[in-house]
Amino acid sequence: MTTMAAPPLRILFVLQPGSLLLDWAGPAEALRLANQCLQAQGREARFARQFIGTQPEAATSVGCMISGLQPLPTPLLASPATPTWVVLVGQPGQTIDVNNAPTQALLHWLRGLRLVPDQLELVTICAGSVLAAHAGLLAGRRVTTHHHHLEELQAVEPSCQVIANRVFVEDAPVYSSAGVTTGVDLMLHRISGLCGEVVAAQVAQTMVVAMRRGPQDPELSPFLSYRNHLHPALHRVQDAVSSQPAQDWTVPAMANIAHASPRHLTRLFLENAGIAPLQYLRRIRLAAAQAALQSGSNVTQAAEMAGFSSDTQLRRAWHQFDMTGTPSKPETLSNK
Repeated sequence: MTTMAAPPLRILFVLQPGSLLLDWAGPAEALRLANQCLQAQGREARFARQFIGTQPEAATSVGCMISGLQPLPTPLLASPATPTWVVLVGQPGQTIDVNNAPTQALLHWLRGLRLVPDQLELVTICAGSVLAAHAGLLAGRRVTTHHHHLEELQAVEPSCQVIANRVFVEDAPVYSSAGVTTGVDLMLHRISGLCGEVVAAQVAQTMVVAMRRGPQDPELSPFLSYRNHLHPALHRVQDAVSSQPAQDWTVPAMANIAHASPRHLTRLFLENAGIAPLQYLRRIRLAAAQAALQSGSNVTQAAEMAGFSSDTQLRRAWHQFDMTGTPSKPETLSNK
């Protein structure tokens, strides 16, 4: 039976006069790189980016002009033929001025949106959440924004729960980030959920940014941990191990990918990742086993799928990394 490819996502970046350049350029670049990584793996690109606005050109926050903007699409239904994200970004200033013709036209369009998870979703970056609040899209939602706009956001939409000191907040179909570089964090998180953590890690590596989740999460996923370094050979090894944890990995096999000796690879792991190669392998296999258990596999199946030689080896790794519960009754998918 042929497996149907996941449908593409249409990503609508709304660019108004004065839009903060870093709010949208970084996330848009992350999506481009995600497509590139997917295609390198023989997979279909997932993200179709479009840049729209109330007028065909607009000056950005730094003064350069963006031209060729497409008009706001109408009607944008709650269940569009193509799953869609609408991305709203911030503008300079201590408060957001909505008393101008372009913003009023945008708010009129936004008020017609009917957000539905996995169909029509809203992504706000920085003070983009304030625009969403003016349009009535955040009533009863948990959201965040740039710290300069927290009080403004609460005043505009008193019924929303404004979360301070967060990188980003998820309340599907609304996803909000704190501003500027946190828009990249949010986009990497969404790429991870849709395309896999390995693809997200590769995008982060290419962009030379640290992979992180929101501070509400106790720690990074093991697939993303040990990756905040710039050594290309080590990243190649980590990509290979993360992509195929059940393969019969040895330190010499990993060293072949790095084009290094086993001793040199061990030194690279310890100096750059802070973990030994085989310990890293066990941690990745444990994460794969956890994912299998979460999906309904039993302990034996999870151990085999992750590359452990037996249930006993899985249980040893579970205790070695101080996981809560047991493989048979896992309490969580993260460490204590």
